[in-house]
Formats: sequence, C-alpha cells, structure tokens
Amino acid sequence: MLNLFKYSSNEKNKNTIKKINIARNKLKNYSNILLKEQTIKIKNEINDCNKINQNVVINAFAVVKEAIFRATGLTLFDVQILGGLTLNDGNIAEMKTGEGKTLVALLPAYLHSLTNQGVHIITVNDYLAERDATLAKQIFSYLNIHVGLITQKINNKERKKEYQKDITYITNSEVGFDYLKDNMAIHKNDILQKNFHYAIIDEVDSILIDEARTPLIISGNAKIEKNFYQNAKKIANTLKTILDYKIDEKSKNIILTVSGITKCEKILKIENLYNVRSPWIKYIINALKAKEFFIKNRDYIIKNNEITIVDEFTGRIMIGRRWSEGLHQAVEAKENVKIEAENKVLASITYQNLFLLYKKLSGMTGTAKTEEEEFINIYKMNVINIPTNKKCLRKDLPDLVYKNEYIKWQAIANECLDMYKIGRPTLIGTTSIKQSELLSEMLTELKITHNLLNAKPENVAQESDIILKAGRKKTITIATNMAGRGTDIILGGNPTKIAEQEIKEYIENKCKNANKERYLDNNEIALIIEKIKYFENIDESTSNNIKNLDDFILLYKKIKEKYKGECQKEREQILELGGLYIIGTERHESRRIDNQMRGRSGRQGDKGTSRFFLSLQDNLFRIFGGNNIEKIINQLKIDDNTPIESILLTKSLNSAQKKVEAYFYDIRKQLFEYDEVIHSQRKAIYNERKKILSYSFNRDCIIEYGEQTIEEMLTMYYKNQRKEFILEKIIKLLNIKIKLFKLYDMNDSELKAFLKEQFRVSYELKEMYLEQLRPGLIRQLEKYYLLQQIDKAWQEHIDKMNLLKEYIGWRSYGQQDPLVEYKNEAFNLFINMITYIRQTVIYLIMRSRLIVDI
Repeated sequence: MLNLFKYSSNEKNKNTIKKINIARNKLKNYSNILLKEQTIKIKNEINDCNKINQNVVINAFAVVKEAIFRATGLTLFDVQILGGLTLNDGNIAEMKTGEGKTLVALLPAYLHSLTNQGVHIITVNDYLAERDATLAKQIFSYLNIHVGLITQKINNKERKKEYQKDITYITNSEVGFDYLKDNMAIHKNDILQKNFHYAIIDEVDSILIDEARTPLIISGNAKIEKNFYQNAKKIANTLKTILDYKIDEKSKNIILTVSGITKCEKILKIENLYNVRSPWIKYIINALKAKEFFIKNRDYIIKNNEITIVDEFTGRIMIGRRWSEGLHQAVEAKENVKIEAENKVLASITYQNLFLLYKKLSGMTGTAKTEEEEFINIYKMNVINIPTNKKCLRKDLPDLVYKNEYIKWQAIANECLDMYKIGRPTLIGTTSIKQSELLSEMLTELKITHNLLNAKPENVAQESDIILKAGRKKTITIATNMAGRGTDIILGGNPTKIAEQEIKEYIENKCKNANKERYLDNNEIALIIEKIKYFENIDESTSNNIKNLDDFILLYKKIKEKYKGECQKEREQILELGGLYIIGTERHESRRIDNQMRGRSGRQGDKGTSRFFLSLQDNLFRIFGGNNIEKIINQLKIDDNTPIESILLTKSLNSAQKKVEAYFYDIRKQLFEYDEVIHSQRKAIYNERKKILSYSFNRDCIIEYGEQTIEEMLTMYYKNQRKEFILEKIIKLLNIKIKLFKLYDMNDSELKAFLKEQFRVSYELKEMYLEQLRPGLIRQLEKYYLLQQIDKAWQEHIDKMNLLKEYIGWRSYGQQDPLVEYKNEAFNLFINMITYIRQTVIYLIMRSRLIVDI
C-alpha cells in the first residue's frame, strides 16, 4: 500500500487517518450485529455533544471502512480516507479515474446521515445513480442505514419515500426539478423533499461547471405559432452568410446585416423588422441559429420523429429536455417534424443557486484544478488534489496536427490499424455522432473489428457490454465523449462481470428448458445473481424455476476463477504492449474535458498512452486564431500528409482553451450574478408559499395583507393630496359600506385605525357567511386565493424579469452599469408584484359571492 505520509504535509490528516485505521482494526473481530449497533452508538454521541466532533469522524469512518470490507472484500486505501476527509470538510476531492471515488463518498455520507437530516449523493445520470445506490445498499445493510434512489421513472409517491431515507442517490436534474415542483405544490402532502442539509456531487465539474450555463426550467405550454416557425425557416434558407448575416461562433450568435434586414422586410412586406409590435426578428434569428449552430447527429438526433438533444459533454441523449425560447421549435421546423408548443417559464433556478441551498456541499471528480477559481468564488469550495494510490505511468504524447481534416481521420484510422494488428486496446474519443460514424466506416473499410458507442439508441443499449470489453486485447472502441461516463475500463477484462454475464445466460437457458411458459425478466435474474454473489439462499417466490442455488454458486465460482486467470494473463500482455491507448480526435473547448479523456487510461498504476490527432480545420483552431498558425505552416511548406509536432502549436492550443474557459466562466458568472437578484426574491416567495401551505389557519395572513394594503393605499392618498378616487378604491376593495364624506374630516391616524377596524369587522362578517354555507370553507378559500395569486404573479414576474435581462444590456451605452440597473428595476418590479398579490387576494376574498349546493 502507498505510504500517504510522504505526500501529505498536513499533520492533522495524517494523525486522523492513523486513528481511523487503529479504530477499524478493533472492529475486525466484531460480529455483524455488534457492527450494526455502532450506528446507534455514534448517533447518541452526536446527540450528546450536539455536533460532529473529531472523535465521531474517526469512529464513523472506521465503521464504514469495516462495512466496505465485509460487503466487497475491498480495504480502503489511505488516500481514499483522505478523500473522505476532504469531502467532510466541504471541499472538492480531485481523484483520478479508478481511485474508487464511489466508495470514498460513503465515508462522509454515513457520517452526516447520523444527524437524521438526510444526505444527497448527486450523479450525472440515472445509470450511475442506480449502480452506486446498489453498491451502497449492500454496504450499508451492515450498518442499518437506509439508502434511497430517485430516477426519472420513479413516481411521486415513491420519491417522497426515497427522500426520507438516510442517504438518497439522485441526479442533478431530478433534485432541481423536484425542488421547483415542491415550490409549486398546492398541498403540503405534495411536498417531496426535506430541507437541503448535505450533498456530495459526483463529477462535480460536469454538474457545477458544464451544466451551470443553462438554468433548470419548469415550463407550461403556450400557443403554437407554426406559421411563424415555418415562414422563418423559409426566410432563413434564402439568406446568405456574410452577405445577409454574420456568424459569431464564440458567442453562438447571429447578427443580420443591412442587406439581410432589407431582404426580410421585403419578403414579409413590413416597414421595420425591429418594430416592438413585430414578432418576426425572434423567429428569424432562431431559424438562422438552427441552420448554422444546431447540427443533426451532433447536437441532436431524430428519435420517434422527435428532436432529442444530445449532451455535448457526455454524448448521452437527454430525453424530455427541450431548448427554450423557441429554439427547439426552430430545429423542429428545420427537420420538418411536428412543432410542439413553445414553453412558458413557470419556475426556474440556476444550478449555482440550487446547490448553494445546501448547508454543506462537497464534490469529487478527476479534473477540477483548472476551474478552481470558479469553485472558490461561487461555491466557496477548495479543490484538494488527492494523490493516487499508485504512481500514474500514463504517457501523454504531444499532439499531432494536420493541415487537412480528412488526412487527420486517415491518420487516426491507420493508427487504429497498427494497434489492432499488435492487439493493443484502443479508445477513440469523438465529439459528435457524425464523426464517430465516419471513423467507423473507415475502420470497416480497413476490415478492423470495432465497437461503436454514441447517443443513438441502438448503441446506447449495448453501453455496459462495450465498456466491459474496452480493455480487452484487439479491442478498438469508438465513443462520443467518453469523459464523465463514470465506468472504469479494466485491462484484460473484469472477471466478475464476465462471470456474471455467463451465469446470466446459463440461468436464462436453464429456465427456458425447465418451463417454456414463464421466463425470468432481467430484474429477477439480476436479483438471483446478486444472491449467488453473496452466497445467500434464494427465496422461492422470486423464481419457482430455480430449486437449488448451490449448483449456481459452484458454477459461478468456477467461471470466475477461470476468467480470473485468463484476464490476469491478458492484462499482463496488454501492459507489455503499453496499456490502454487513448486517441483524442479534437481538442475540447475546456482542458478539463481533454484531461478526463486522457484519464480513461492509466488507472491504479497501469501503463497507458494518450495522444490527440488534430487538424487546422478543427473548431478550436478555426474559431480561436487558426489562421495565424496556418500561415506559419504554409511558410514552412510542410506536406499535407505530414503531421506537425510543435511547442508553438501546443502553446497556441492551450492559450485558445484558456480563452474559451475564461469566456464561458464569464457567461456562468454573469448568469449567476443576474440570477442572484431573482434568487433572493425566489426565496422570499417560496418561504411565503411554504408558510401558507404548512398552516391550516391563514386568517392572520389575510388580516396582515389587508392592513398592509390599507397603509400602502393611504400613503398614496396623502401623497396625491387626498385624491377621492383612492379612498373610493379602498372602500370598494374592502367591501365597506360607508359614505365617503364621513372619512374626509379624519386625520391620518384616525383614518388608518378606522379603516383597519372596518376591514376586520367586514372580514368577520364574511367568515360567518361562508361558515354557514359550509364549515371550513373560508379556510380553504384563503389558502386557494393566496396560492393562486402568488403563483400567477410570480410567473408573470419571471417573464418581466427575462425581458428586463434581455434589454438591460443597452444601458451600458448610456454609461450605466447594467447589473446595478437590473437590481434597481428588479426591486421595483418585485415590490409591485407583492403589492399586486396583496390587493388581488383581498379583493377576491372580500368581493367573492359563493353559492354552495347542498
């Protein structure tokens, strides 16, 4: 085992790890029952001192380490314990691929679950959430800790149960959408989540950096404007780039030229395209964006005659997600598929503000150092680099740059052929489905057997099988953005997984032969395999086809032992060839994503190699200064087929990536700063909603709204030099029967006291009337009107805030800070909204005329 102490200068951590190991050694002789009792013991210790002290941390980590060993046979390395301590301190643990981050998360998760406030372990997709939750359930069954799992397919009733568990595995989007839905609930029993206590985010850079550019939005359908989208598409197809519009690839924006504007106005027969009353500019710009920026089989695929988004960072399809502000409809029009209704925003939140709701936040990833400044500035989390258990032996070779893109792909194909001939496993990362399929065709022509993994459904279905084989001899794997897929590629293959597959096929065949009328489904077989693995007796109710599990246990052990030797032998042969070879086909806009790609190779001290094959026509070169480099290469008169290795090129690439990273950081920072304004308003509105939902008696709230409304309107009355119509409005609003002239002689305090008293009397009469109609009706009415008007006003407020954000940037031309102006305008809008809510609720309740059928 690696001696951690030579890496760490932190005496506190060294001593803590030493104490954890000593405490764990004492637990080795404990029975399973005695180990389980440690959970109650540590809980009592936390309750006694009302906090998590150092002694609690040591005992909790030691207990988890022993439970992990009993459930999996694995002993945590010291570096993994260091990772756990880093997470416990509310920081980010940067741990390389294959270092066991999944197990590391269990240490602080267990510790914080003992406070009974709930822990969320957040992953990037359902597959990882299910996989990690299954492992956690096995381990925590030794400690009497209940593990929950929430995926897209789980209904609300089950979700509420899963949120109540000690530790809940969930994806980032699900936790966000559930938060927004909870704050749109119309009954307290509909609320799913508890308060946000502690979260551990897996692939923290992917969630808090990559996905943080786009807010989470819950939307409702608005009116479908098919003609606008179809006509805008036709107009966009007649416009020519450069002449009619300019493309800003850095900001993914379209700017119409004078020629383009004139053409549009002529086609539409309108005088001014930018007239406030003309809706066309939005549709035309979106149609041009769909034409230029949104590419089929890169940004989206067509599945079941619908546009399905492809995640640019993971290469996965995002079922149910849609681009906002009419972009999705523009793409639908472009591809001639059914145009769905445009969405109206009902609720939204950025990932930044969502995760800042947690009292304590931590994360893990293999690559976070390049974004450390953002993590510190926005999330207040430091990035702590955790040393690898074994020294990384991977060689990252210099980039090869070709002048021509097709020559680059030929070179990659030839490199694959060389690797295939010698039997070295190779993983090629592509940035789009189109590229992956192009390379696949080239390899097929060269008669190279290979596996293809991209977002197309037929390939996604084979994902686990493809990853399982990716480390085997003579295996060539093409994948769109393997970065962040969360699965280790094991050299020589994983004997346990191979044995599981074989025993699964054996069980299926045996069941078919035994009973042709009933076959086991995948869940039943998975359950049997789990029981075989842990040598438990099978419950006959699970499957009446299997009578004797002992035979399967013996067979499983025999198969596993057989492949253990074969896989080890193959692993040694692959290491002699240099280990897993990673080929990158394009530099990403972020160095971090490139590092994730490289990190697929060289796990746990394995040998490995990585190299990027690039061309001057790649997006990064083309958008960020490739012309200058091309001039230098042309002056050198280098042949098209000859790749260039140059310090100048590497520096230029790194510089370009830093520019892109800085640009997108500014976008995220601006998004965060603007959302901070609405976030404080969101919290105020959501707190008010929760208060109303939790109370069965909201009379005091109505009285408070009424009295505040009286004060606000009287302020206007005196400010407008005692205008009569304001007094009339107050009387009408409060439904008071009194002659107006009787109020004129009252001074300020008398008038205020009189109106408040009359409002209370009027409200009591209203209560009595409604109680006679139906007992409890007034209480229901109060809650209904309060929630209805808050939600309605808030949705309208979001629309106004979005419009404000769109045009506020123009204030900079008047030497004004747009953010300051946005804050001021937003404050006024919020005050107006609150006033509107109060007055509308009072008016609806005081003027309501209900007749109840008996």
